[in-house]
Order: sequence, then C-alpha cells, then structure tokens
Amino acid sequence: MDHTPRSRGLGRRALLQAAVGTPAAVAASSLALGNTAAEATESAHPADPSAARFTLAVMPDTQYLFDEGGTDPEPVRESLRYLLRRRQDDNIVFMTHLGDVTEHGTEAEMASADPVFRTIEGKLPWSVLAGNHDVSGDDQRGDTPFLRTFGPRRFARSSTFRGASPDGYNTYHVFRAADRTWLVLALDWRTSDEGLAWARQVLDQNPGVPTILTTHDIVSPNDDGSATISDNGRHLWDGLIRSYDQIFLAMGGHYWPAGRTVQTNEHGNPVHLHITNYQDRYYGGAGMIRYYTFDLATGAIDVETFSPWLLEKRNPSTLEAETRELSGDVDRFTVELDFHHRFPGTPIPPLPPNAVLLPGTVAYWRFDGKDGDAATAARDLSGQGNDLTVQRIGTSGPDVLKYSAEFHEAQPAHGSVRFDGAKNRGAVLHTSASAPLATMKFQNGYTLETFIKLPEPFEGDHAWMGIFSWEGRAGDAGKDGGWSPDDAPCSLNVTSERFLQFVVYPVNQNDDPTCWSHALPPGRWTHVAVVNDGHHTAIYVDGSKIARNASLDSNGISTVGKPFAIGGTQGGGRYDQGFYGWIGDTRIVSRALRPDQFLTAR
Repeated sequence: MDHTPRSRGLGRRALLQAAVGTPAAVAASSLALGNTAAEATESAHPADPSAARFTLAVMPDTQYLFDEGGTDPEPVRESLRYLLRRRQDDNIVFMTHLGDVTEHGTEAEMASADPVFRTIEGKLPWSVLAGNHDVSGDDQRGDTPFLRTFGPRRFARSSTFRGASPDGYNTYHVFRAADRTWLVLALDWRTSDEGLAWARQVLDQNPGVPTILTTHDIVSPNDDGSATISDNGRHLWDGLIRSYDQIFLAMGGHYWPAGRTVQTNEHGNPVHLHITNYQDRYYGGAGMIRYYTFDLATGAIDVETFSPWLLEKRNPSTLEAETRELSGDVDRFTVELDFHHRFPGTPIPPLPPNAVLLPGTVAYWRFDGKDGDAATAARDLSGQGNDLTVQRIGTSGPDVLKYSAEFHEAQPAHGSVRFDGAKNRGAVLHTSASAPLATMKFQNGYTLETFIKLPEPFEGDHAWMGIFSWEGRAGDAGKDGGWSPDDAPCSLNVTSERFLQFVVYPVNQNDDPTCWSHALPPGRWTHVAVVNDGHHTAIYVDGSKIARNASLDSNGISTVGKPFAIGGTQGGGRYDQGFYGWIGDTRIVSRALRPDQFLTAR
C-alpha cells in the first residue's frame, strides 16, 4: 500500500539489499488442468464440491501485522483458524491473499508470517501473491525473501496448485465447487509482459473455465464507493482481462477504502472489479477477511466482510465493536451473475438408450432429429411398441413442432423438440390406440419423467397447456367425481402462473388427487418426475420433492384405451391448447423410482 511511508530506518536501499540472494530455482508446472501436482491432505472438515453454494475467502493486506517495528500476527492466525473451523459449515473451498503480506518484505518479517500461514496448509487450499511492500519492481526481479517463503515450492503438494510462471511470482490454482472446475490466477503486483504471456497461455489451455483474477493493484477508489481502473489495472485489462470472457471477477487490495466497479469485456459480458483492503482500519485491519459466497442456484455472489479475531471477543470495546463486522455498501453486497448462461460448461456426454432402460421401463423417447427440421415421429426405444406420430391441432402447419439442438445438461440424449403452441394451435406426439400404454393401469406404481424448458419471455395465453397426458375422458372410465368427467384420465400441465399441475383419476378413487409445484423459471431447463408408489403421488422438480403433493390414496391410472400424448392435454376428448416450449427425453417406468434412479443420474 502506497498511502503511508515505510517505517524509518529501513529504506528502499535496505529493502533491496535484503532481497539479494541466490535466485530461486523455480520450475514452471504444466499449464493444463489434467496435469495435477501431488495431492495434499486438505481434508480436515472438507468442503462439499457438489453443493451449489460455496465460499471463496479473501484476505487483503496484512502488512501492519507483520512489521519489524511492531507486529502482532494473532488476528491473522485467528482468521485462518476460523476458516478451518467454518470450512464445512460455510463450504469454504479456497482462500486467497491479495498481497502485502508484510510491511517491508524482509527475511525477518517473512519468517514471522511463515508459520502463521502454515496454520491452513494441508487443510485449506490457498494462494498468495506479492504486493509492493513484499517486493519491488516487476515479476522479473529475481530472488527475494517473499519468493523463498511464499513461492511455488511452498504449494508443490497442494491439491489445487497447477503451475507458476518461470519467474515464480505468478501462479494459478484450480478447485472444484458446484460440480464444476474454477480457476484462480494469482498475479504479481507488477506483472510484466512475460507474465501476461504466461497467463494468456494458462487461459488458452483451459478455455471456458470460470476464472477469478487476484492481484494487488487493479482499481482505485472514488468517494462514492465506486472504483476506477488504476494504471496497473489498465495494463492487466488491456493485456489480458478484456479478451478472456472466462474472467468474470478480478480483485485487489493496495488502496483504501474498499470500492467496486463493473467493466464490459470484448464479448459484451460484465467483469466485476473490487478493492478489498482494510489496513487503514483499527488494528491494521484486525485480520479482516471477506467472504464471497457463490450460489449458482440463485445466480448470486453474496459478499460480507468481518474480523473473526474481533468477533471472538466477548466484551469488545467501542472501537472493536465498530470494526468487527462491516455493513457499508462496499463491504456487504450482492453480485448478480447468471452462471449457467455465462458458463454453460461441458455437457455430460450422451448416454446410449440401453443405459437408461431400467427394469420396468415401458416407454422411452428421445428426439435426435436435425435442428430446425419439422418433427414427424419418435420411436419407443424401450422396444415396447409405444411409437409416437404427429397430430397437429386445428389448421396448424409443420412449423409448430421442430427438432431442436437444445437440451438439459444432464439429459441422456442431446436434443429435444420445440413446440410452438397456443390456443387452438400446436401439435402433439401420440401413440396409437393399440399401443400398450393405452390400456396399462399402473397399479404397482409408476414414474413419469420428462425435461422441459419454457421460453423467456413467457408471453401469450398458455394457461393449462399440457406437457403429457392420456387421451380420452375420465367419465369414460366411470369417473364422475373430481373436477369434471371431461378431464383427461391423467395429465401433467402448466398453469398461467407457470405452476406444474399433475392430475390423475386413479383406479381406486372416484376423485382426482392433484399435485401442484412452485412457479417454474422461464428460459431454463427443468427435470420433472412424477412418482407413485401404488398409494401416493409426489412430484420432483430437479430432484427435489415439492410440498403440495396430494394426500389422497391413489392407485393406478384409469386409462380408457386411448393414446398417450406429449405436447397437449385433451378436454372433452379434443385438443384446444398446444404446448409452448421445449420437451426433451421422456420415460415411463411401471414402478416408483428413487431420485438417484432418475434420468439425471450418472
């Protein structure tokens, strides 16, 4: 941090003399993710790499707590202990330090910091980079106490360390979280052109991997809490960040107070740039840490800033109480980011049909036609003879039903059909009346599964459009209870509010036990499973059981010898509303399945 002068008695000349030594023998590791370093024992209170919510911990400038003129490393040590204690509960997957570990970068200060950071080694993956109080010049400076203490050799056994630039001052790390790979670039406070070339090579060999760039100096604060790209930040932006769409977050320390801004890269996407530094606060920042809690389910990063050391104090002073948890707009905020759109990831490879034909499968359809072509039929891949053909609603033409290359990322097949239905418009894919499904009663239970996606924006009158159903009238099965004898015997529908409605007229009831979901989000693929165990029915949305499942005993489906259909639900024996959106793989099994047996399982 440049705002305050260095302590008297240790000027630039002494700092340079302290840095003189034998150049470190630093070997640049392989740049590809597949070449991993030796595995460490980072398993104490392990994080969950599959949970959609996880935390990245950030520690900014700690220089005033490692100062030869007067040092107290306890706040930093307590912050690191806190991260270990909270690793499992807060799902902390990684910790990164933003530089200026020490005040003068001397051997003595590095020796003081060294054992403190060993608190987390082998227990929590982390990275560190050099700030201007740790080193001088750019990353071609050669050997320094910082490099000998916090260089690549220190991380050689870390499970996340993947490599370093030849000079040793720039490193990169990968970790697993939310079932995907993330990359952290830890760049020197003055990354040279050689360092930037190395960083570009790392990203070129790891395309599309969501990347967080950490450095010491990237943006400077404005009075209103916003930030402006600094001169060094401009060097990084022009030479690296703006061209690589995978970099979505970049952070540094160096300046105070905290601040943030958003820049748009060459691909038209936002890059969030943050200052995180609290050395000007009480007790040199008191070991302040910042949580970046990612939630891929909601598309948000929740940010909060606090000092574990001060939080542990039972009777804090006024100053301690004011500092222990910060709540200003630049210290506690939310970053909105649609991760699934920005980083769609590599799809799970498609599965052959026989991989999902579980015992009891009576029908399985997938839609593998050429993108944009009119859909005409779908063969039943279970071999049970429930093939589908097209029936258009009213005077609809072939454009209302087309093959699509879109699909749910966990779907066995990589394709779908796009329905362009509305009132008195659309098409259905249905079996013949002689197909086995037309008369099956499912009294031993059933699982009905499909993948759907509603368009965004979801406009027009699409209330009560059918996803799938059995044709005919419940009244033809002798059912005069329930909503209406003109209802289809069984159907899965979408309401005007985008709620799912599953209604069935069971064999054992003169009624229509109905299940209701929450509102489905438009523009996003959803897996839906309807499971009946012979007595009760439950809907699962993306593997989670919904709340409003019918309590009435429900056994079987009162089919009436009419076709099964995808893309519509009859009323009074006719279609007057076509489905609007995408439908993917659809499977029917004549027994109740567990969620780990659904089509999304691998």
